[in-house]
Amino acid sequence: MPVNFGMWRKAAWELIKMEDKRDWDTLDVVSKWLIATRSAVTAVTVYSSIIGGLLAWRDGYFSFLPWLIVTLGLFIAHGTNNLLNDYTDYTRGVDKDNYFRTQYGVHPLVQGFWTTSQQIQWFLVSGLIAFLSGLYALWYTAFNPVVIGLFAFGALVLLFYTWPMKYWALGELSIFLIWGPVMIAGVYLVLSGQWNWMVALAGIPFGLSVASINVAKHTDKLEDDKAKGVGTFPVRAGQTAARYTTIAAIVIAYAVIIYLVASGYFSTFLLLVLFAARRAFYAIAVLSKPRPAGPPAGFEAFWPTWFSGFAFYHNRMFGGMFISGVLLDVVFRQVALPFSLNGMGWVALALGVLIAGLRFMREKQKVQ
Repeated sequence: MPVNFGMWRKAAWELIKMEDKRDWDTLDVVSKWLIATRSAVTAVTVYSSIIGGLLAWRDGYFSFLPWLIVTLGLFIAHGTNNLLNDYTDYTRGVDKDNYFRTQYGVHPLVQGFWTTSQQIQWFLVSGLIAFLSGLYALWYTAFNPVVIGLFAFGALVLLFYTWPMKYWALGELSIFLIWGPVMIAGVYLVLSGQWNWMVALAGIPFGLSVASINVAKHTDKLEDDKAKGVGTFPVRAGQTAARYTTIAAIVIAYAVIIYLVASGYFSTFLLLVLFAARRAFYAIAVLSKPRPAGPPAGFEAFWPTWFSGFAFYHNRMFGGMFISGVLLDVVFRQVALPFSLNGMGWVALALGVLIAGLRFMREKQKVQ
């Protein structure tokens, strides 16, 4: 069957809905994998790896081939986890009866696009590729004991996230650790050969942003999870506590960034993340109120991902601006231009504010 590059791009950016098996059968292998593993979400893994790679570059440790192999391995490992997640929930009866998971994206098992044995085959192939990438990372670092520990931790989360961790309200914490300090400092460790606590600290803001999506999603499906006996953090703590925990994660992410700039670890280029503040305010405003019984007018297409939709919308901008800030910080340090690094950062921020203001005024005029 022909390769559908357009679907690759679409599936990597948004969750795909598909009802007809005939449409599914026309897709190439990569398109099916991207859709089945919800790659629009697993893209956060690439973001974390980019941040770790940029920080290694800044400190003179970057090597492209090892970074690429590790990044692809981590991305595939995330997809492997999602395949196992769907298989476990399906076989335990959690994903049946139009459960939350089947409402926002393709679920090949529930929709009969493939069988449980086929799901296991896809899981094993994906897992093998991710495992080989991990072996390469171990070999590249001469079997560094810290890398071995991180490898083992990641494998345990991959295998046991869906059950029992998610049932014991530990899934959300593991998401924060994996996609924040562990993955970002882990990529840095593979490239540099050393653990750096400041890099781990620099990973906290993005980890919190990713965790905010996860907690928000579990809050969206709180009632469904409770009925199915899935003890996520929102089920255990209640909707109010879960909503304000998500708000706290978003706010603390910005607080840590401000600290990293104030401490001098990053230049003011990192303050580019403030361009995501508008989306953060949207998410906080929505999270400050109980979940509505149904989709508000104009949001029908996004339902049932209410809290998680806004958290994801914020994360896309936050992650992009975070990476842009780190990249500019690294580039200007490497080039060593005869200008103040912080001074250039303030100039970039001011230009960004000006451009954003002009765009806002133009959009306002169009509305009028």
